[in-house]
Amino acid sequence: MCVPACTKKIASEAVARRNFLRAAAGMVGVAALAGCAPVSATPPAGSAAAAVGAMAGKHSFSRIVDLTHTLAPSFPTFGGDPQLEMETLVTLANDGYNMYRWLLVEHTGTHMDAPFHFSDGLSADQISADDLFGPLAVIDIRAKAEENPDAQLTPDDIAAWESRHGPLPAGAIVAMYSGWDAFVTTDKFRNADDSGVMHFPGFHIEAIEMLLTERDVKGIFVDTLSLDYGPSADFAVHYRWLPANKWGIENVANLGLLPPTGAIAIVGGPTIAGATGGPSRIFALL
Repeated sequence: MCVPACTKKIASEAVARRNFLRAAAGMVGVAALAGCAPVSATPPAGSAAAAVGAMAGKHSFSRIVDLTHTLAPSFPTFGGDPQLEMETLVTLANDGYNMYRWLLVEHTGTHMDAPFHFSDGLSADQISADDLFGPLAVIDIRAKAEENPDAQLTPDDIAAWESRHGPLPAGAIVAMYSGWDAFVTTDKFRNADDSGVMHFPGFHIEAIEMLLTERDVKGIFVDTLSLDYGPSADFAVHYRWLPANKWGIENVANLGLLPPTGAIAIVGGPTIAGATGGPSRIFALL
């Protein structure tokens, strides 16, 4: 149980590399006073901390954008049925604190698809922290999606983005921005026809092949229910991307608040042993 008086300090100032180094230097002093072994102010080469420090040396972060939908039992699901139940165990009025038991399907809300979801690859808890952040490339396909709900992000969309913004950076996270998150409280988010076939945008398999064979990409985001577009019957994107030990995030929110390039994405993926994925908290730093 968490201590009720737990508090969080929210930093409102921009985060820069000099702040990281200053904090690290302070840790050295505290360790020395405590009689502990000295702590190096320079993180190990290749570590997540070193990568963050390198990024901070090039960028100052003054704003955090939450890319996560609030999850409730009413959140739309791929199959149409609710995938979250919350049972009240105790209440503040009767027991002095509040607590629920959750009955939750892993793949609901803003959530991760881990490689293990469609392969014998890494489970969610096995994905390295180093692989859960990177420069975010937001590829806008709203115009196509407005004309055709079955629109897909294709190699041409990637090429057009690169012609404006330069090559996808190494270790990038590529987000499909279709604008579909605006429909999350309506039936159009699933957009099922009379036969039950859903119609919403997703990645094209040829774009996935391009990202796997010609680019250095860690993960992909979609603002829809699936990495594959709605009518997909073979889940080609899932079966190609995830077995390559890559991950994806579905039902991402607020991509429209971000520029096409310049943001750093951070994925707070689930760390439940053996999980095929799970609800995740996603942030973009600007």
